[in-house]
Amino acid sequence: MSTRWVLHVDMDAFFAAVEVKEDPSLAGKPVVVGGTGPRGVVASASYEARGFGARSAMPGREARRLCPQLVFLPARFELYQRYSELLHAVLQTFTPLVEGIGLDEAFLDVSGGASLFGTPPEMAAQVRERVSAELGLTCSVGAGPNKLVAKLASKAAKPRASRRGPSPGPGVVVVTEEEVLDFIWPMPVGALWGVGPASSERLHKVGVTTVGQLAALPETAVVAALGKSAGEMVHSLAWGRDGRAVVPDRELKSIGHEETYPTDVVDRDQLERRLVLLADSVAARARRHGVVARTLTLKFRYGDFTTLTRSHTFSTPQMNGPNLWAAAKDLLGSLELKDGVRLLGLSASGLVPIRSAPGEQLQLELSDGGPSATSCTGPGQAGSGPTPGWERASQAIDAVRARFGEAAVGPATSLGEKPRPSSQHDRSPSSRS
Repeated sequence: MSTRWVLHVDMDAFFAAVEVKEDPSLAGKPVVVGGTGPRGVVASASYEARGFGARSAMPGREARRLCPQLVFLPARFELYQRYSELLHAVLQTFTPLVEGIGLDEAFLDVSGGASLFGTPPEMAAQVRERVSAELGLTCSVGAGPNKLVAKLASKAAKPRASRRGPSPGPGVVVVTEEEVLDFIWPMPVGALWGVGPASSERLHKVGVTTVGQLAALPETAVVAALGKSAGEMVHSLAWGRDGRAVVPDRELKSIGHEETYPTDVVDRDQLERRLVLLADSVAARARRHGVVARTLTLKFRYGDFTTLTRSHTFSTPQMNGPNLWAAAKDLLGSLELKDGVRLLGLSASGLVPIRSAPGEQLQLELSDGGPSATSCTGPGQAGSGPTPGWERASQAIDAVRARFGEAAVGPATSLGEKPRPSSQHDRSPSSRS
């Protein structure tokens, strides 16, 4: 048996399953979570919905065509985030070496856990049982000697969708080091990381359709087909070799929020009000992560899908909504509306921990005369102390939202604007969209 063991835990139809958990009357129904407007996209589909062909990233109108009885729900990312935090709390009881991938999956290095939790099959089963008991949701767990094999094993453990309804998968699939090649070689070549549709097509042209056929080629032939870097990596993966470590507490790289509109927006004032909500959301999540941002990027997509981005780098890192919104408004002002805007988004990057932010952090002072710019000296600097104004206001806002929900309080500037089902991301280097 291998001395290194990696688990891959993948929640089953996560967003849709959370909605069913919250509303048991949805059990057994084809449920889809995503944008509910005519331009909405499926973010998650229950296995009942998958039986009709609905799947993530599919346009909502196509999913409805395939399944007219579909229950289409708007995404509630704050709710899914809470369940994700519960998931990670469970996983951390097995090992500190937990690497989260998005909200609904994670790698665990359990190589040193045998004395506490038993064999890899026993550990995988315990993880699955604990997730079910504490979250009321199901997950699929793969175990193998590295990340690649564990990921493919968790996929093999998944439930199966059909028109007659979902059938349970094995739930846990364990692949020993000696079984790796027998396990992966029959798989389609697209199962490997780094082999997308374009790479698959190039490999198919030279007669390679399975991982085993890829492994049988000389590495030079794979490099000739895919390029040096990708070719060397993919050929190594085809032999089941993956030396990547499970990296806990990955550094957060960006925090973003974007929304797609049912009809193209041509009113600049309306877009500015939407930016207030986007900036408030990004700032709130930055505070939750304890970071400030050096750079703000506006994403802007026209009705013809032409996409533009504009960025602003602050002289000092920022974390409050008004400052982010002021910069975003200037970025928006540099762009023409033309025939209207389909998508608007904001993301903060260049993130640094608030306690180590260099220099002075610009704040907005609250006073009877309204907001005015002031500077608050960073921790440990002369004059430091309780930060006034928007820092205290932000703490109060966060506390209210934590108790009563995200919609309990919001920017007055956006009065009359309702929060929309939106795409959010808190991204580290290898997290998925």
